[in-house]
Amino acid sequence: MTLPGLPPPRPIPIRERAAIVFVEKGRLDVIDGAFVLVDEAGVRVHIPIGGLTCVMLEPGTRVSHAAVALAARAGTLLIWVGEAGVRLYAAGQPGGARADRLLLQARLALDDEARLRVVRKMYALRFQEDAPLRRSVDQLRGIEGARVKETYRLLAQRHGATWNGRDYDPHEWSSADVVNRCLSAATAALYGIAEAAVLAAGYAPAIGFLHTGKPQSFVYDIADILKFETVVPEAFRVAAAVQLGRPLDGRPVTDPVAEVRRRCRDAFRRTNILARLIPLIEEVLTAGGLPMPGAPPEAMPVAIDGPEEMGDAGHRG
Repeated sequence: MTLPGLPPPRPIPIRERAAIVFVEKGRLDVIDGAFVLVDEAGVRVHIPIGGLTCVMLEPGTRVSHAAVALAARAGTLLIWVGEAGVRLYAAGQPGGARADRLLLQARLALDDEARLRVVRKMYALRFQEDAPLRRSVDQLRGIEGARVKETYRLLAQRHGATWNGRDYDPHEWSSADVVNRCLSAATAALYGIAEAAVLAAGYAPAIGFLHTGKPQSFVYDIADILKFETVVPEAFRVAAAVQLGRPLDGRPVTDPVAEVRRRCRDAFRRTNILARLIPLIEEVLTAGGLPMPGAPPEAMPVAIDGPEEMGDAGHRG
């Protein structure tokens, strides 16, 4: 959506944006050219849509056609989630898929040797050591799962949290213990940013390598590389404070999920995650060793060269 006489907004690169915003109980609309949240009393809260990576829409949120169109033009991902982000129902499209990148991603996933090279690179980036030799993808998945369980246990021990394993029912949010609720909220925030980066770079969230068969398989692949250095420690820190009844940074924790979100936001800034995600995606896929496919002979050339884009590869402009 644009105002008369004004050029369309140009997307800001993901690396220069703020991370994520959760919205609930309101109507998202475009009023007087601004992206706003309107509550029951008609009070508007302005949301700087072009400066965000994604907006998580929780239950109680409605969104207008104009708001969706403006978010898409700005390259900001809208994600419809359950309470506290525990379930992901649907996602918008913050940019345009790149045919050459989708073809490369599909070729890598379908080539057994290339896929194994990609998975080994993910393992090396995640654990800061090379994956064991002569292991299949399924074997590496099993090794990774065992290490992840142990990492959860050690982080719980480090922060003094009571840990009974990663166990929750996405249909019964309130039935999970505080640690699992905090972990779900933390990983939901990370998955939102990772999906925005995958889409903005022109790739498909569903074509994964270690994770397969889910709409966000590749998102999980990329996010899991960074999960234990960003959001998981914050979740355990908050959960431990709640379990032990102690203050966190000098103040009591009244809403652990909201506290986790704030701390994840700060962790994203501290680790500069938005500047790392798209180069990380490229590094992982380059490890597959396949060249980027060229344009097919029947492809039509660009009729009119547009202006140089500000946004990351794949964004509409």
